[in-house]
Amino acid sequence: MPTFLRTHLTALRMLLVMTVILGIAYPLLVTGVSQLAFQQRANGSIVEVDGKPVGSGLLGQRFDLPQSDPSAPARPDPKWFQPRPSAGGYDPTASGASNLGPNSADLLKAVQERRAAVAAFDGVDPATVPPDALTASGSGLDPHISVAYAKQQVGRVARERGLPAAQLDRLVEEHTDGRSLGFLGQPGVNVLELNQAVAALK
Repeated sequence: MPTFLRTHLTALRMLLVMTVILGIAYPLLVTGVSQLAFQQRANGSIVEVDGKPVGSGLLGQRFDLPQSDPSAPARPDPKWFQPRPSAGGYDPTASGASNLGPNSADLLKAVQERRAAVAAFDGVDPATVPPDALTASGSGLDPHISVAYAKQQVGRVARERGLPAAQLDRLVEEHTDGRSLGFLGQPGVNVLELNQAVAALK
């Protein structure tokens, strides 16, 4: 058999072997391990209520008032804890940041407008509004807010729902995630999970 033909047949065999190993066996192994060891996370950390999915614990989402006119601007529902701003409107198909730098006049204007809107919405002093309520996350799909921002919203949610603020304070503490690996990042509150806990209150 000519050398060039042997070389091509060897390459073809290697292609087939590596396709089976890396294209079939390895993905099946990883999928099997993830389903056995981390099923909830491997399936998207779906949050269900009465057997129906209401969102993912990995993706942020809006909690707006119902509206009959789809073209009207969405308005946040005061009965729910609200997420941080999102450059993409929490559209999971349009993840991304605003790409506005610290010297951007547009960013400064957006922060000032958000500060005034959040302070009025929550009934607090504009100077006390936490930074994550003013700036959008890098992904635009951040499911967490800071503990400070969650605590700021307790008074509003308590008033709107006729609940004791202390009860909601305890819920915030119960749904606060610690630092990753115990030392990375800051503690955060998953907004979807916190709102589901609020909805479950009697």
